[in-house]
Amino acid sequence: MGIISWIILGLLAGVIAKVLLPGRDPGGFIGTTFIGIAGAFIGGWISARWLDHPISKDFYDGATWAAAIGGSLVLLIAYRILFGNSRD
Repeated sequence: MGIISWIILGLLAGVIAKVLLPGRDPGGFIGTTFIGIAGAFIGGWISARWLDHPISKDFYDGATWAAAIGGSLVLLIAYRILFGNSRD
């Protein structure tokens, strides 16, 4: 997968993470989108580096999607913990 595929995967992973973890986010839609993209990259890197699951070249690989969504969820939770009260 190329960089554009990871960005698209990250956008979709961010949306899925937002659906799985509803509520107000400090960054709004734009912040959630960037968290999704970063989560896809970080989840893919963690999967390849420490979980011994190399990233597939196929866009529709389930493990790649799980890593991207998992990374997005972790970043979204961390973002809410760190900056959760900034929009109150």
